[in-house]
Amino acid sequence: MRTMSIFEFKGMAAALVLALSLAMGFADAGEAAGKITVTGEGRVAAAPDMATIMLGVTSQADTADAALSDNSARVAEIMARLKEAGIADRDVQTSGLSLNPQFSYDSSGSDASPDILGFIASNNVTVRVRVLDGLGSVLDTVVKNGANTLNGLTFGLTAPEPILDEARKLAVQEARRKAELYATAAGLLLGPVLTIAESSGYSEPMPMFRADAAMSAGAVPVASGELGVSAMVTIEFELSP
Repeated sequence: MRTMSIFEFKGMAAALVLALSLAMGFADAGEAAGKITVTGEGRVAAAPDMATIMLGVTSQADTADAALSDNSARVAEIMARLKEAGIADRDVQTSGLSLNPQFSYDSSGSDASPDILGFIASNNVTVRVRVLDGLGSVLDTVVKNGANTLNGLTFGLTAPEPILDEARKLAVQEARRKAELYATAAGLLLGPVLTIAESSGYSEPMPMFRADAAMSAGAVPVASGELGVSAMVTIEFELSP
């Protein structure tokens, strides 16, 4: 009987270990029937506690200096009235400033250079209102004191994270519910979570109205309603037979 060399023995041992590893791998793979990926969305309704007003002042005059001076005086008056209404300096921000000539074009179609009729100065301001009970009065005040453009109004939350976290929890619950439904329908068992990722989701924009100086008669009626805060997650689960 031939004696096995040490090299042959090591080779057979390595082959045996490899065979056992492969067998165990196949056994583990056999325990999992596959994976399932689902998306869940959670939505929470919340009452807004702040509003953002986009207002502006447009002035027209024969000269650039006169247009800008008139515009600046009106904006300064508006800011003073906002401060009296309890609006903090940090909640008032200039969002756009422009000064442009106003041209008159020859309707005859000639190539003559257009005449300058005057100048238009415009200053846009964004204002955050943190006490919604006084929002209508604030709108009325800015219009009466020189604002002749109201570009819109949006509502929001000063601290959206707690409400967004509730929406995230609901999104995870919805994803699990759907995954369990699919797994049961396929005759499988839902296993552990493999991956989880959050998709974009946040407070929905709520444009409420567009107004002009004609709204200056009396306090402006405003309904804040509710905000819909949403979150979305994508979760991958393991399936087993």
